[in-house]
Amino acid sequence: MENLRGASALKPRIKVSAKIKTFVLDTNVLLHDPQSVFKFEENNLAIPVEVLEELDSIKNEQNTERGRNARWVHRILQGLLPDARSMHEGIELPNGGNLFIIINPLLDSGRHSPAMDRLRTILPDLTKKDNRIIAAALYVQEQFPPPTILVTKDVNVQLKARALGLESEDYLNDKVPEDMEEASYREIPLTIYEMQRFCSEGQFGLGREDSKGLLVNEYVLLRSDEGKTMPARVYPEGLVRRLKIPEYVKAPGGIPIRPRNLEQQFLMDALLDESIHLVTCFGKAGTGKTLLSVVCALHQVCDDFSRYDGLSISRPVISLGRDIGFLPGTLDEKMRPWLQPYYDALELLIPSHPPKEPQFALKKVSKKKQKRRDERVLSGPGQQQPSQNGHSYPGMVKPYERLLRTGIVEIEALGFIRGRSIARRFFILDESQQLTPHEAKTVITRISEGSKIVLIGDPDQIDNPYVDSRSNGLVYCHNRMKGQLMAAHIKLTKGERSRLAELAADLL
Repeated sequence: MENLRGASALKPRIKVSAKIKTFVLDTNVLLHDPQSVFKFEENNLAIPVEVLEELDSIKNEQNTERGRNARWVHRILQGLLPDARSMHEGIELPNGGNLFIIINPLLDSGRHSPAMDRLRTILPDLTKKDNRIIAAALYVQEQFPPPTILVTKDVNVQLKARALGLESEDYLNDKVPEDMEEASYREIPLTIYEMQRFCSEGQFGLGREDSKGLLVNEYVLLRSDEGKTMPARVYPEGLVRRLKIPEYVKAPGGIPIRPRNLEQQFLMDALLDESIHLVTCFGKAGTGKTLLSVVCALHQVCDDFSRYDGLSISRPVISLGRDIGFLPGTLDEKMRPWLQPYYDALELLIPSHPPKEPQFALKKVSKKKQKRRDERVLSGPGQQQPSQNGHSYPGMVKPYERLLRTGIVEIEALGFIRGRSIARRFFILDESQQLTPHEAKTVITRISEGSKIVLIGDPDQIDNPYVDSRSNGLVYCHNRMKGQLMAAHIKLTKGERSRLAELAADLL
């Protein structure tokens, strides 16, 4: 090991014991959670200098979460490592661990070591940042006694590291436990007399054993020995109460919407209860998450006595930074494909009823009357453009457009929410399984007094490469907020869009 003497001259001071490990952090871990350097307890943390280069190339991204997080990481590291000596020797973190920047002196010098020779054979392209970060982790493994683990959220980097004999794992700090999979609701057995009392009084106090493990605002199904069932919600002190839901809800001028199954009754109760400020909802495609959330919101927003001034609907746009610039048109036109599901929902809830044959209907009115009608429509709310024959028809106006133009309903991409304070709004965040836990926290902390936020999504359908079914913002938020007085969670499992959609969601 004569050729390693120069390399070991700048070895940092690290902790060595049977329980201590050295974790090497990839760039995506720091971007995923800028505070991650404080979450490895008393272990050693090594950040390859290549990570600093990647952060430097990302920090100039404006109006993106990656760019903001890169700048945040830079500020954290600048405060922790103020000079060259601290960079090389490392510093002790508040939680007892050690942090240092690692420079691999063997990579470009041509000097040999078993690990570097193996790397050059298996991954010869050392211009790739991923390969260089793996090389830095191999150098740490070769030079320092504790077990070395590369922490990365890139699955391919994990596989390449393991192929080289280097332990690698995902960043687990914000992942929910593996046993978090849960049924949509629990059943509580009651005697026939207890069920009768519940039906007459609307509430029932469970015993200590029956209420054990139940969370506040958890939805349950009460079942008597004779098979009679009643849905209920758990309140503090083991009290269960009947659901407070109307027979149906509807948007102004819209069609009545009724819950089609027990789980939708649970969701409607949570959406209509003003004491619940945060609702999380899991559900596969076609279970009614979006439609029921929108109609319950409009039912309250358009009520004269509502606490909400309007409805805001948003969703993360995963390909915003790369693909949206290539779409033609204005920003609104670029965003339309991502936001189209909400226009479809509004169209379904508040349908238009145009004349079946408007070209024949025109013949029944005089030209003078028709001209006055056209002028009235074009000058009123929800203006229309004339049709190709020069006429406009009142039936052609989509009724929900008035809600959009008056600001009662807002539909926008999530990227424009930062810096806002959302007061007295009913806020629906769809596809929230695409968010990181940090992004979910950013959105929820925008919610002011008098507002309500609903996070809905399917944890099994994720396009974001850096989150999965256990680490996305939706399941993280549910896991951390469950049991709180102002939070409720519902899981929808039964598809109601169509029998074909239900079959496809289950089998394909």
